[in-house]
Amino acid sequence: MTEIPALIAAFTTLFIIIDPPGLAPVFIALTQGMSAQQRRAIGIRAFLVAAALMMVFLFLGEAVLGFIGISMDAFRIAGGILLFLTALDMLFQRRQARREDNAAEGQAEHHDDPSVFPLALPLIVGPGAITTVILLAGEAQSAADMGAIAAVIIVVLLIVLLAFLAAPAIERALGKTGLNIVTRLLGMLLAALAVQFVLDGLRGFGIGA
Repeated sequence: MTEIPALIAAFTTLFIIIDPPGLAPVFIALTQGMSAQQRRAIGIRAFLVAAALMMVFLFLGEAVLGFIGISMDAFRIAGGILLFLTALDMLFQRRQARREDNAAEGQAEHHDDPSVFPLALPLIVGPGAITTVILLAGEAQSAADMGAIAAVIIVVLLIVLLAFLAAPAIERALGKTGLNIVTRLLGMLLAALAVQFVLDGLRGFGIGA
């Protein structure tokens, strides 16, 4: 996992799942009417909460699976299927609509501070991100590997924070059409990665080459 290709694959998977460009317009909607200082504080708070949650799933997720008797290969197959469904949502734009619905719900319930809900959970740390982190942890073979994965997670979350802080500029630069194109491209890449997770799980059960 400490090899560069493995780290790039881990970064790519997490980046696609969390989708910082897709979160930017949602962040704008949730913080509409707030000052730049308030937006910055909310973005930083969401980053810190999401990072803490990700570390919990990274270091304890596999132990929880073992406790309830689920093997990593079974989780790889289930996780790959879940990620593939997420990819389909991205390709057909259903994911962004659901995010906007969650954002509207969170804004109604927590108008003053949407940093924990819905930003950190479930928009950043959603089912796909949780699944990906546990799958990556399952591939780690040493403490160095776990440290490398943790570093990748922090880098991706820092990109999310930068997307939040630069959300207005990103939205103006890409426009709605640009965001749709980026989301669909990322969806296609995620579909391929999801199939790879399923194949790895099947291989663990001795099915396939």
